Order: sequence, then structure tokens, then C-alpha cells
Amino acid sequence: MHPEPRFGFLIDMDGVLYRGTELIPGAERFVRELRDRDIPFRFLTNNSQRTRRDVVARLARMGIEVEDEHVYTCAMATARFLASQKPNGTAFVIGEGGLLNALHQSGYAVVDHDPDYVVVGEGRTFNLELVEAAVRMILKGAKLIATNLDPNCPTQNGLRPGCGALVALLETATGVRAFSVGKPSPVMMRAARKELGLTTDETTMIGDTMETDILGGAQLGFHTVLVLSGGTRPDDLPRYAYRPEVVVPSLAEFADLMDRHGWRPPWRAGANGKPARGREAVGV
Repeated sequence: MHPEPRFGFLIDMDGVLYRGTELIPGAERFVRELRDRDIPFRFLTNNSQRTRRDVVARLARMGIEVEDEHVYTCAMATARFLASQKPNGTAFVIGEGGLLNALHQSGYAVVDHDPDYVVVGEGRTFNLELVEAAVRMILKGAKLIATNLDPNCPTQNGLRPGCGALVALLETATGVRAFSVGKPSPVMMRAARKELGLTTDETTMIGDTMETDILGGAQLGFHTVLVLSGGTRPDDLPRYAYRPEVVVPSLAEFADLMDRHGWRPPWRAGANGKPARGREAVGV
């Protein structure tokens, strides 16, 4: 008897679990099944503003109960990457609490002169005084780091400029390109996969955005599931040179698909016990 193949999930949040402050139907059931069946998972977010504890509290208010360990933010990925590159370094930060907390936990000091890195995340603290200081530091040799390159962020009141838009201003002013750590960077996605303790083939990325979630998963060789409960529409897919393996309207339908395969991903439940091949679209 061969042991049941292991598998687990990296799951995007906004557009997959919730939209704004509203839980997407079926998301709570899917997460509950993962926990009840001891299937490893991590929520991945390109929002650097909140700590993982903040994210857990927000999910709890929506009815999804998880622990701190289930959350992996781009702020955490950025801080851990910098600590691996230059332990106990210094950073000038344009960002908020989640990023500051992650840097401190990784042994970094936040400074306002001669930093090793200028680190940029999301936030509402962005102003011209910070930009001018950052430009001078970068031109003096500080390395420019972006927690992610998302051009905008969804809010209850519509879109606001994201980290990528803020970083573009610094890149244009200095002529220096930022190094980005968040999705679809393999830095964040590989680190999250290692937290699951799984191999590449055992890992599935679930997301609603082709340019980040699905692109990152495809580049790293993960299995990929696109949910259409966020920003991607079925008629968007022909524009891309890469495709998700499974396309579903939401996590509710993916849970139904898992049900039909004995709570295994479809590519692990083919005929005669062999892995299923090809892509599957459900209800789209």
C-alpha cells in the first residue's frame, strides 16, 4: 500500500475569501474542511499593512477561524528575505504597522538616515517629504525594496494606489529598479510553500488574479486554481500565455469538486488511482 499523497494550499485572500468586508459564500466551509481534515494551508496576502494577528482577527469577525501560523504576508516575506541577505541591517520604511513589526521581528532597525535598504509597502502615510528622503537615500546607495508591485489596492470606496504605484515614483525619480518580494515573486511563494512542508507538486495556489497568484504558481510549477469571485472574468483568460489548471466560480464550487474526488484535488484523483491530467472548468 502506498501512502496517500500529501497536498496543501496557498490561498489568496481578497477576492477569494472576501470582497471588501463581505465573506464570499462557501469560503468558510472550504477553510473548515481543510482544518477538519488536517490539510496544510497558508493564506497569502500582498497587503503589508496588517500583522498576521490583525489578519486573523479580521477573518474571525467574518466567521473564519484560523491561527496566526495560517497567515503569510508580503511584509513577513520581505523582512525574512532582507534578514537572510544582510542580518541585523537597517531600513528606512514607507509603510505601516505590519511591515514595521515584521522588520523588527527579523532583527532589523528602522532608521531615518543612511539605511541599508529603503523598503516600501502599502499605506496612507505616503507624502512628498518621505519621497524626497527616500530618493536621497537611494541615490546614496540604499537598495530599493518593494513588498509587492501591485499597482492598486481594492477598498470599500474603490481602488487606491498600491505599493507598485508608490514604488514607480521612486524608480522614476532615481532611475533605480526596485526588487520586489511579494507575489508573484518566487521569494515569497517558495518560502510559503516551505512553511507548508510540501514539495512543489504537492502545492496548489488558489487565487483570483492572473498576474500574481496564477502567474507565480505557474512559474514555480505549483498546481493552480483560478476563482472568478474576484477581479478576473472568463473572457480575460485568452489574453494570457499561461492558464490555470482549474477554473471555478468560487471556493464553494472548488469545495464541491474536492468532494467529488474524496477531498483530494482533481489531479490526484484520476482513473485507476493515476493523477488526473488536463484542465477542468467548473460552472464557467
